[in-house]
Amino acid sequence: MKYWLAGFCLVFVLILAGCGNSDEQTASVSDIPDEPDKETVTSEFENSVGESIETLIDNNFYLLDVVSGERRGSANVYATRLYTVDELEELFKQAEGPDEISDKKNGQQIMIYDDVFITLKQSEEDEDVTLIEVADRTFVRNNYSPNYLNTFFTFALLNSLFGSNWSQNRMDTCQSGGCYGGYTSTYRSNDDGGGSTRRGTSNYRGGGPDAGK
Repeated sequence: MKYWLAGFCLVFVLILAGCGNSDEQTASVSDIPDEPDKETVTSEFENSVGESIETLIDNNFYLLDVVSGERRGSANVYATRLYTVDELEELFKQAEGPDEISDKKNGQQIMIYDDVFITLKQSEEDEDVTLIEVADRTFVRNNYSPNYLNTFFTFALLNSLFGSNWSQNRMDTCQSGGCYGGYTSTYRSNDDGGGSTRRGTSNYRGGGPDAGK
């Protein structure tokens, strides 16, 4: 009887452990599958006609993570070992030139298109991996820290895109936390209901919503 009870308890503990880990799957650049050869991807961009930059990125790079803000909108985070930040900048400009492009700051660069903001950066997890964050304009307007974006663009430009008082209104909101400062692959997601991530290693809504203030 004692042996039966001990066995039952062990099975029960294992079931609980499995349930407890079900939501702790993390996005890691080690998950990047084998990619097409670089020449093939480059050709796809160079010969694209009428394709949006979002479609080209989605068709050619591995989707690592999806970040959803607590104030609407979302950002897709892609990962590649094929290109550096500088090489991706040139590749994207050949396919569809951005409306605005920042200087490279702290190893990051942002390109503004009509509907999306594209951030290029080296992964903190693996220096041989480049991350491509494609954030829709709604997500940027409602979630990004103005001080983070001001690293790359002037407040005058940002206010012209999002409204004359956007930067000040967002800074007031950021005083109480919850402002997004770009995707960081070294943080664990810990979704608490205010926002969500898929396969989550975002630093937003878990792991540091105040990053980038």
